[in-house]
Amino acid sequence: MITDEQIKRINELYHKSKAEGLTPQEKEEQAHLRGAYITAIRKSLRSNLENIDIKNPDGSIEHVKDRRKKQKPGQ
Repeated sequence: MITDEQIKRINELYHKSKAEGLTPQEKEEQAHLRGAYITAIRKSLRSNLENIDIKNPDGSIEHVKDRRKKQKPGQ
């Protein structure tokens, strides 16, 4: 999970890169923080999507997580 301090640092590095440029160490830090942020967003989105239930036309309710497991082998 990404913290508020990490998000703040991402923003600081972005603004500094636009104003004066970044050192190689700062560029590396920025890339690492952005990667962690994207990973956290993807994990959160996947978790939210897997908690959705779909009502089928026949009236049955199917969990997205179960539906995904059925589709994985053949896709």
